[in-house]
Amino acid sequence: MTDTPIKPIATPTPRRKPKPQVEMLGGRKLKPATLMMGHGFDPVLSEGSLKAPIFLTSTFAFENAAAGKRHFEGLTGKRPGGAEGLVYSRFNGPNQEILEDRLSIWDDAEDALVFSSGMSAIATLLLAYCSNNDVIVHSGPLYAATEAMIARILSRFGITYLDFPAGATRAEIDAVLEKAKDMAAKQGGRVAMIYLESPANPTNALVDIEAVAEARDAVLGNEAVPTPIAIDNTFLGPLWQQPLHHGADIVVYSLTKYVGGHSDLVAGGLSGPKKWMDPVRALRNTIGTICDPNTAWMLMRSLETVELRMTRAGENAAKVCAFLAQHPKVEGLGYLGMIHDARQQDIFDRHCSGAGSTFSLFIKGGEAESFRFLDSLRLAKLAVSLGGTETLASHPAAMTHLSVPDARKLALGITDNLVRISIGVEDPDDLIADFEQALEQV
Repeated sequence: MTDTPIKPIATPTPRRKPKPQVEMLGGRKLKPATLMMGHGFDPVLSEGSLKAPIFLTSTFAFENAAAGKRHFEGLTGKRPGGAEGLVYSRFNGPNQEILEDRLSIWDDAEDALVFSSGMSAIATLLLAYCSNNDVIVHSGPLYAATEAMIARILSRFGITYLDFPAGATRAEIDAVLEKAKDMAAKQGGRVAMIYLESPANPTNALVDIEAVAEARDAVLGNEAVPTPIAIDNTFLGPLWQQPLHHGADIVVYSLTKYVGGHSDLVAGGLSGPKKWMDPVRALRNTIGTICDPNTAWMLMRSLETVELRMTRAGENAAKVCAFLAQHPKVEGLGYLGMIHDARQQDIFDRHCSGAGSTFSLFIKGGEAESFRFLDSLRLAKLAVSLGGTETLASHPAAMTHLSVPDARKLALGITDNLVRISIGVEDPDDLIADFEQALEQV
């Protein structure tokens, strides 16, 4: 495959040139948890402030008129060498850039971008790479809004799609890509993107990222314009899975979830090589989907404790699931620490470093029994979303995935007895007591 992705629709706004960072000490590379405390921020530039201030400004002053002219000459290409610095907050700002520097560390990525929500990140990504008559290939299930974006919104602009189940084999993925390639040729387009979600929402089914990358290279490797593989890593990232190490090109996050981690903000992020980020950065500059400074500052705060929070939540989930697995009113669990399928276990062993803290609980019965369980919870909150400090529970079939056609929900395993649980950082024994008393009402 070639090294040059699709050409940006405009020149991406350049970054500031930050102070050289301390990333090595005593001959060893510093860990992400350490770098979260100061990476990308120079106190000298902010009156010695230990923490970065919130830069609430819409525009940035030039040193003089000549500096302004020089910047725009570099930005527009009239002068070689490009441009550096801050101009306008629709493009970038100090808080967003520091956050992006720190976010990229977790995925060992060259570059990162932050957005006003997870869906604005996904929408900007898809719009940056997909054009009329193109085909998107994606795994299933996806977050319902992502499926709607692809199937209902992009379809209005002549973009079609094919999908494959999350647990598909290499042969099945090859077959879908071959079909997509033929479809794109007949339409006069190309296979513009392979979009994955692993673990899938809400079933926790895993996608074999390495198999997808091998299939992409085998089927689409000779295409004039390369096809990127993007993956929504929200359920396990950034701590328990690093998809860029397994063949993905772009990592997608709802930063609302584990990275934000306190259920008090909405944001999204992308990480990956600069060559894949530049087209998205250029479009973000144009349509203004960047994260605001205050939210960026809150995310910087949250990244300082993300490892601690996720580790505690993961330990709690393991204890809670050990209890639930033995309960007579529980039909099964979609928990990555208790995989019963050999192929899924193989994917987990190769791709994941932890089982996470979000899982599917299958209650014996159907919607009525699930609702009785949910309505009887006293500590866990009945709410959508996940990855916060508090434990959340929801009913995907009746809530987040209600708009998904019944036949597709059935095919994807989104049943009426599926309850999605996101475990928080409370005392695990207290959570077990809450689940036990709620199950008694079923």
